Amino acid sequence: MKRPARVRALFALAVIAASVFIAVTVPVRLGLDLRGGTQIVLETRDSETVKADGEATDRTLEVLRGRVDALGVAEPGIVRSGENRIIVELPGLQDPRQAADVLGRTAQLSVHPVLGAAAPTDKPKEKGEEILADESGERLRLGPAALSGQDVKDAEARFDQQTGAGWHVTVDFEDDKGWAKLTGDAACNPAGDPQRRVAIVLDNKIISSPQVDPSVSCGAGITGGSTQITGSFTSDEAKELALLVKGGALPVPVETVEQRTVGPTLGAEAIEASAWAAVVGTALTAIFIIVVYRLMGVLATLALVCYGLISYAGLAALGATLTLPGLAGFVLAIGMAVDANVLVFERAREEYSKRNRPSSRSALTAGFKGAFSAIADSNVTTLIAAVLLFLLASGPVKGFGVTLAIGVVASMISALVITRVLAEFAVERKWVHRRPAFTGLASIGRVRTYLTRRNPQLMRHPRRWLAVSAVVLVITGAGIVVRGLNFGVEFTGGRLIEYSTSTTVDPDRAREALADAGFPQAVVQSSGDDKLTVRTEELTNAEAVKVADAIAEVGGGAEKVRDELIGPSLGDELRRNALIALGLALAAQLVYLAFRFRWMFGTGAVAALAHDVIILTGIFAWLGKPIDGVFLAALLTVIGYSVNDSVVVFDRIRELWRKDSKAPLADVTNLAILQTVPRTVNTGIGVIFILAALALLGGDSLTDFALALLIGMLVGTYSSVLTASPLAIELDAFAGDGGKGGRGRGRSRGRGRGRAGSARAKSGAAKEPGRAEATSTGK
Repeated sequence: MKRPARVRALFALAVIAASVFIAVTVPVRLGLDLRGGTQIVLETRDSETVKADGEATDRTLEVLRGRVDALGVAEPGIVRSGENRIIVELPGLQDPRQAADVLGRTAQLSVHPVLGAAAPTDKPKEKGEEILADESGERLRLGPAALSGQDVKDAEARFDQQTGAGWHVTVDFEDDKGWAKLTGDAACNPAGDPQRRVAIVLDNKIISSPQVDPSVSCGAGITGGSTQITGSFTSDEAKELALLVKGGALPVPVETVEQRTVGPTLGAEAIEASAWAAVVGTALTAIFIIVVYRLMGVLATLALVCYGLISYAGLAALGATLTLPGLAGFVLAIGMAVDANVLVFERAREEYSKRNRPSSRSALTAGFKGAFSAIADSNVTTLIAAVLLFLLASGPVKGFGVTLAIGVVASMISALVITRVLAEFAVERKWVHRRPAFTGLASIGRVRTYLTRRNPQLMRHPRRWLAVSAVVLVITGAGIVVRGLNFGVEFTGGRLIEYSTSTTVDPDRAREALADAGFPQAVVQSSGDDKLTVRTEELTNAEAVKVADAIAEVGGGAEKVRDELIGPSLGDELRRNALIALGLALAAQLVYLAFRFRWMFGTGAVAALAHDVIILTGIFAWLGKPIDGVFLAALLTVIGYSVNDSVVVFDRIRELWRKDSKAPLADVTNLAILQTVPRTVNTGIGVIFILAALALLGGDSLTDFALALLIGMLVGTYSSVLTASPLAIELDAFAGDGGKGGRGRGRSRGRGRGRAGSARAKSGAAKEPGRAEATSTGK
C-alpha cells in the first residue's frame, strides 16, 4: 500500500473510531417537536428608565432562570438569542398558560403605607403616591413604596393546617428594620382605620392589604422581618405568587413573540415515521446502487452507513438540537450523499473504457481525480444554502441548516476517503482483478450506450428549451397572482393549534362551531386522520381554551398536539429574513459560479435557480399549501440541489473546452450533457427513493416538505440541463466575438455534423466511447 493510501486509510479509521466513541457516549439533544414540550421566545422591551440592551437582557435571563427552575420542569433550557431575545424550552410541559404567565410577569413587588380611602374621582396629590383598588375593590391612597422586591430574602407558599385558613405566602425581608418601621407607623392609627393597613403591590395591583394586628404597639412594629400574604389562594396560585416574589422583578418588561407546544404523541410519531423513512429509503437506494454498480455499489453502501454514523456523531459533538425538519434533512442528505459516489463511479467507467486505462485500479484513481472538482463545487454550493439557513432562519429551520451542513461534510468524507479506501483495497485483490465485470466499472451502462449510439443534438435549438421554460414559468407563476400565497403563521403572526379529535370532524362543521364561539375568522384545515389545524389571529391563553372547548364539543373530545404562537413583529421579521435569505442565496450562487466558471454560466445557473423558485412557489400557490419555515427549508435545499446539477454539467463543459478550445459552445454543451446524463439519472433515482419514503412514511408533518423537495428536484434537474445550459449558449452568442465563442461559434454546426458525429460514435463505441463522443464536436 502506497503512502497516500495508508494516510487515507488511517484517517478513515480515526474518523470512524471517533464517531463510534461520540455516538456511544454523547447523546443527541432532541428538539421539542420530537420529545414534546413548550418553547417560548421572549423579547425584552425598553422601560421608562432602562434600555433593553444586551446587558439588561442578560439580567432578565438570570431572573427568568430562577423562575424556570422553580417551575419544576426537567432539563429546562434558557438561552439568549441576539440582542434582546430569550428562548425558553420546557420539555414535557403541555399547558403553556402557567409558564407564559410566570415568565411574562414583570413582578415589580413593593410595600406601601396606606394614607386613607380614596373617592372614585380622586387623583394622586403628591409625587410617589398611587391610588389602587384593594382585594375587595375599595380604592386606597398609597404612599411612596417603603420596601421593594430587592428587599425580599425569601418567599414560600404554605398551607395553614392548624387554623384551616388555606394557602398563604410567607415573605421574609433582608432587613427587618424597614418592615418594623412601616408596621410601627401603621399601628399608631386606630383599629378599622384604613391607615392602619399595609398594602403589598405586585405589578401595580394590590394583592394583599392586611391591617396591623391590635397587639402591635405604636412605633414598635413587627420585628423579625417576616409577613404573610393571605387570600383565597389555591395551591398553584400560592406557589406562583411565591415564585414571583422570590424570583424578583425583571429589569425590563418582556413580551412573548413566539410560543410552540408539541405533544409527546406527535413527537413519538414523527421520530418513528422518520426512522421508517430512513430505513426504507436507504434500503431502496442501497439496492439500486448495488444493482447498477455491483461491487462498487456494495462498498458505497458501507460508506453510506459510515456517513450516517459520522453525521450523527457530528450532531452530538456540536451539541446541536435535532428537530423534525433537521431529522428530515438528515434523511435527505443520505440520498444526496449518493451523488458523490455516482460521480466517481461514472468517471471511473469512462476511464476504464478507454484503451489507456486497462485496470480497475487505474480507472478508479482517474475517476476520483476527475470527479473531485465537480464534487467540491457542488458541495460548496450546498454549504452556502445551509449556512444561509443557519444564519437567517429561526427555530426548527435553523436546525435543518445545521444537519444539512454536517451531512455535506460527512458525505465528502464518506465518498472521497472511506469509499476510496474500500474500493482501492477491493480492486487490488486478485480474484477481483480477474473478474473486472464484477466491479461494476467495466461497462459504461445502458444509458450511456444508448446516448452514444443515438447522439441526440439537444442544443441545436436552445431557444426552444427556453420557450418551454418560459411557458411553464408563466403558468405556475400565475398561481402566485391568482391564488396568492398562503403564508403560514410563522410569517403572518397569529396562533396555530393542531388537535387530535376522538372522531373525524368535517372542517366546515368545526368552522361553524368556532364562529359560534366568537372566532369567525378562524381558518380550519384537516391535517390527517382525526386531526384538525386551527389558525387564527393572536389569541390569549383564555381564548385558546375557548377554541379547544369548541373543537372538543364537535369532535367528541380533543387533545392538543401542537400549539404555535407567533407575534406580529416576529412574523414580519421572519418574512423579511426569508426574502433576504433567498436573495442572498441567489447572489452567493452567482458570485461563486462566476468565480469558478465564466460569467454566462453563473448567470445561466442563477436564472435557472430563480426559475425553480418561482415554479415551486407557484405550484404551492395553486395547491393552497402553506408557505412556512419548513417550505423555506425545502426551497433553499432545492436551490442547493439544482445548482449541484448545473455545476456537474458546467464542470464537464470546462473540461471538454480545455481539450478543444475552438469547438462551438453548443456542441461542447451538448456533449457535456450527454456524458453527465447517467450520473443525473442514477442520482435522481436515489434521491427519489428517499423523498418518496419521506412523503409516504414520514407522517403529516413531513408530507409538504417531501412534496416540495420532489417537485423541486424534478424541476431543478430539468432547469439545470435545459434552462441553464441553453441560456449560457445564448448569452455567449449575445456577447459577440469578444470572448470565448461568440455568436458565430455559439451555435451547433448543424444537422450534417451531428449525423457524422453520430456515425463516428457508433463505430467507436465498443472500444473508445470517450474518444468517440469527443469527435462529435468536430475540429
